[in-house]
Amino acid sequence: MNIHITKPAIQWFKEEFNLNEKTEYIRFFARYGGCGSIQSGFSLGISHDTEIPSDIGVEEVVDGIHFYISEEDIWYFKGYDLKVKYSRKNDEIEFVYEGE
Repeated sequence: MNIHITKPAIQWFKEEFNLNEKTEYIRFFARYGGCGSIQSGFSLGISHDTEIPSDIGVEEVVDGIHFYISEEDIWYFKGYDLKVKYSRKNDEIEFVYEGE
């Protein structure tokens, strides 16, 4: 499994979470409820951390930002890769699950 963040999505994260030049961590995690498309009853959540996580399962680092999924949440993706992109039309990020 891999994570890919598009350049427009990276800019969205920088603005939305007020990210600066220091090392930052953005976690994608499985949460109960919502409208997820690959696991019934679950959806994808986002959190912002400044401390180094101890259980990174997969990550992509761009401009000092560590986008990651912890080992305990990899089950949610069922072997899919996660692509995070920005929708100009909706002015929000979108999750695309690729593969399998």
